[in-house]
Amino acid sequence: MQPINLDAPTTIRVGEELPITLLTDYLNAQIPGFGAITEVAQFPGGYSNLTYAIKTATQEYVLRRPPFGAKTIKGGHAMEREYRLLTLLDQAGFKKIPQPIHCCEDEAIMGCPFYLMEKVNGVILRAHMAKKLTLTSEDFRALSTTLADNLAALHAINIETSGLIQIGKPEGYIQRQVEGWIGRYEAAFTDDIPNMTAVSQWLVTHMPKDGPPSLLHNDYKYDNLVLNPEQLTDVLAILDWEMSTVGDPMMDLGTALAYWAQAEDGDFEKNFSLTWMPGNLTRQEFLERYVQQSGRDVSNVLFFYVFGIFKNAVVIQQLYSRYKKGLTKDERFAHIIFGVHMLAQKAAQALENGDLR
Repeated sequence: MQPINLDAPTTIRVGEELPITLLTDYLNAQIPGFGAITEVAQFPGGYSNLTYAIKTATQEYVLRRPPFGAKTIKGGHAMEREYRLLTLLDQAGFKKIPQPIHCCEDEAIMGCPFYLMEKVNGVILRAHMAKKLTLTSEDFRALSTTLADNLAALHAINIETSGLIQIGKPEGYIQRQVEGWIGRYEAAFTDDIPNMTAVSQWLVTHMPKDGPPSLLHNDYKYDNLVLNPEQLTDVLAILDWEMSTVGDPMMDLGTALAYWAQAEDGDFEKNFSLTWMPGNLTRQEFLERYVQQSGRDVSNVLFFYVFGIFKNAVVIQQLYSRYKKGLTKDERFAHIIFGVHMLAQKAAQALENGDLR
């Protein structure tokens, strides 16, 4: 097994610099022995919250802040909520997270709330690394099995005794999600895609009642995991908790399955994951392993899988809509409506087959 990490922080993007002097003074007043900041870099990405690596003489940290101009965006960028969630997880004994260190709600420092957590050094597997990896099929088998186990463990956390119940409202969660994502699709509508219309109508008419709630990560996939460089089947930390809430855990499972491309899927789906590579569990095997570890009833998993695909299609539709309306000139988005067609067809095919193929 060859550990490769291409996710190292890089030069800070223009316009997204940190106020180092103010930040240093503030953190020294809050964290005993913090010291001087010797190095700052920015993690790639930045489509959502911004993430920076900060070094001092004795420690490495990660700083999270909202994107610039995010004050007009409701939810999704609440640093205080994300920090509180990590704190509650830590107190509940769930240690596969970066340890939260400090949250600043005083906007005088950086113009926004932000928080500091430990930097977990390890490997993050990205889809673009497929041709560079030397993991064996046995490695991927073990890793994909570990993913199913960790999701079951996450859903086993007692949200009442841990206090995690406070981060969301589980009652009516499924209905809010279905109606909300259909509304987002309608707001971003550009092209008539019959399969999207048919799938959205099916979701409304086949909506199940909420099951017993658990903590939901809502973005659970390979590239949100930090792996042990010495043993890539060992998950050190789960990242990106900004969309987490509480609700029916089948919603989380459906999202994970919708991300899970497998060997017979098309190139489009494979562009976003490594789960299609030899040795990985199939979607059905992932489901079976999750059931083995969690003991949950998954008889209505098809609904949640189809909804997960629909959500992914809506996200792509939103990006295309922005391009179509001239709100972005990024040529990467010029032809991504193709992805909406592909995913809509995949969801419709799943309904026709009645399974996770």
